[in-house]
Amino acid sequence: MPEHTSFLSYLAAKIGANWDHNVAAWEALNTHVDPKTGQVIPACVNHFDPKYCSGMNLLGKGDVVTSHHFEPLIASVVVMLVVLMLAVMTRSRIQNLDKAVVPDAKLNVRTIVEILIETFFGMMKDMMGLKRAKRYLPLIGTCAMFIFFSNMGSLIPGFSPPTSNLSITFGCALIVFVAYHYYGLKENGVSYLKHFLGPMLVIAPLMLVIELISHCIRPVTLAVRLFLNMAVDHLVVSIVVALLPLIVPLPLMVLGTLVAVVQTLVFCLLASIYVSMATEHEH
Repeated sequence: MPEHTSFLSYLAAKIGANWDHNVAAWEALNTHVDPKTGQVIPACVNHFDPKYCSGMNLLGKGDVVTSHHFEPLIASVVVMLVVLMLAVMTRSRIQNLDKAVVPDAKLNVRTIVEILIETFFGMMKDMMGLKRAKRYLPLIGTCAMFIFFSNMGSLIPGFSPPTSNLSITFGCALIVFVAYHYYGLKENGVSYLKHFLGPMLVIAPLMLVIELISHCIRPVTLAVRLFLNMAVDHLVVSIVVALLPLIVPLPLMVLGTLVAVVQTLVFCLLASIYVSMATEHEH
């Protein structure tokens, strides 16, 4: 997504400036002179390869790290704090079981969280049954809450949603990828690996290759789908708001709300399918 300035950019710039200052100070303290050759050796050469010096990325291609690289991480932390705050507020309202049974008359934080959780729990229950839905709700529910509120952040002027960054969406997809394989091995043991070999031993080598490719593509498709939809949606809304800030962006923001909800459902639906398939017992 093209770089643009949001209100988080100033915070990211401050963090980036402090980072550069600390790195420079560390390099100055650890730079030394080779006693044999008299050559001044930078600190980054003491322990690492020179391509890992400050101002270079970890791939060593020379891309300068700017404040925009910190912005998705800061936005992710903001969203996680919001989700955590909502969880604490909801928990405080349902601790009293007698009062929690009666739903609130007005729409508030508790009802919003309950609607979200009940929606994804119902989707999981229809797919994998009540027992497994309860067991794997923490994974799918956490992904749903983080992705939903990240997506809704695209409607806030000046806020760059974390899900418009490929690194963040790939991180979410990678968590799902590792988790469903772990759950599959935990539920089925070594027999889980039979899923990769197909129904017949004759075609097992071919099926193994196909299944490995299929499973490796899953996190990529999850990440790219979410990233592209949210990045384009946020970019279009930002351009329209910058050009015509009054009234005109409202239809696009309504459409953006629909995109945010649908992309959350799609991500969590596919994640639930992967978990369901991995933990299904052979009969």
